[in-house]
Amino acid sequence: MKKIVFLTAFLLACSPAPPQTVETPPQFHSVTIMTFNVENLFDNKDDEGKNDRTYFALSDKQTDEHEKACAEITVERWREECLYWDWSDSIIGHKLSVVARAILQVDDGRGADIIALQEVENIEILERLRTEYLADANYLPAVLIEGQDHRGIDVAFLTRLELAGEPVLHKNPFSGFDATKVADTRGILQADFVLPDGSLLTGFAVHFPAPFLPTGMRDAAYVQLNQLKSDLPAGRPAFAAGDFNTTANEDREKRMLERYARPQWIVVHELGCDGCKGTHYYAPGDDWSFLDMILWSPGELSGAQATWKLHNNPYYVANQSPDQVLENGTPARFSLPEGTGVSDHWPLVATIQSTKNNAL
Repeated sequence: MKKIVFLTAFLLACSPAPPQTVETPPQFHSVTIMTFNVENLFDNKDDEGKNDRTYFALSDKQTDEHEKACAEITVERWREECLYWDWSDSIIGHKLSVVARAILQVDDGRGADIIALQEVENIEILERLRTEYLADANYLPAVLIEGQDHRGIDVAFLTRLELAGEPVLHKNPFSGFDATKVADTRGILQADFVLPDGSLLTGFAVHFPAPFLPTGMRDAAYVQLNQLKSDLPAGRPAFAAGDFNTTANEDREKRMLERYARPQWIVVHELGCDGCKGTHYYAPGDDWSFLDMILWSPGELSGAQATWKLHNNPYYVANQSPDQVLENGTPARFSLPEGTGVSDHWPLVATIQSTKNNAL
């Protein structure tokens, strides 16, 4: 009996220990959202009804008609660009390549899942960016609806997420403003995206009236955006992304974000970013602003937890491409004849995350 007990104890001692159970950390769906004012992403063809003559090849500018039209531009820099910039095929290719590099610095070279773009001339130039320069990013056909801006610049989306239904461009209902000012504005592009868990996310791509236009026009744009958000189905998560053209100075004086953004949205860049000064720099005033913003609404139902929320590290300014930064650390606008820079705006990126484990 003693031998049996001893042998059993010996065998137990020499047997390998049972495998330890290792808990796998829960996996959650996430989606990245970028806003990027690409600064005059034009082709060099004449879009009928649009004032796009600055973006012609120099060989097409050698006419009295062109010189006369450029002479009417009151801002000297813009007049010189209209007369002498050579928006050649090679320059367009270079512009597309540096814009693509800026986009692909996100998500380990894949680019953000959804990109809200501003200052895109037409669907043709955006499709060229998508199919030739962002081919490996696997974006679906671009979303752009022609708007009213007299120069022809539009807001748009690039996305890897499928759409649910047709996108809509909401014309801004500016009333009481001069027609020439209204002609210098863009609508709000709305699209519904199918999230990885099958639920829907509504996005609004915006490009509000420029800072030199009356504050009242930006007031009206914020009011329209908030009305569109309030019209969404209960519980629908939503974001608004784009160039809101609200300078830091205007926000201080007019409390724009306090009145229009914070009551209904989370202003993503206000959640904190070490060393982030803004996305746009105004040299004459030595002034930084977050002209480019992402506003987030989780869309939770009353008494229920939202199924999508901002990631713990919710946002950053995407400015690590060398083409994007001047020696003084400010955004490098795209300039001719050198073909340097990318845009006078830096992209902003946010990440949202499902609150439910993928395995559930």
